[in-house]
Amino acid sequence: MRENDVILQTVSKVAVFIILTFGMYLFLSGHHNPGGGFIGGLTLSSAVILLYIAFDVESVNKGIPVDFKLVAAAGVLISVLSGTGALLFGADFLSQSFAYFDLPLLGKTELTTVVLFEAGVALAVVGVVVTILINISEDV
Repeated sequence: MRENDVILQTVSKVAVFIILTFGMYLFLSGHHNPGGGFIGGLTLSSAVILLYIAFDVESVNKGIPVDFKLVAAAGVLISVLSGTGALLFGADFLSQSFAYFDLPLLGKTELTTVVLFEAGVALAVVGVVVTILINISEDV
């Protein structure tokens, strides 16, 4: 740890929580408002990148033991499978549907299949962005 990183590390602990919360809001509001998987994924990946900037790579990898290449691959797989699921019901590829359900604590709630697609996009974006920036930082 460098001696001038105390302020950055202290502020980043709070900022990462705020960025993750805002990223989840952008992700979840995407099918009715501006946002969605891509911009939510970019926001979520910026929180991870802030951790890599504030702390050393070994500390972050110990705290987040995830291979981001696998995260990107899982995201692409989820997106493709959510589009393929429509074919099983005789609809076009990537056709989306929705329905309203009465959930115990939430009341009448809309559940859509687009959330699965957007989750895949978000995971793919997070995996790709973090992998690219980690690889770029290793070259320096």
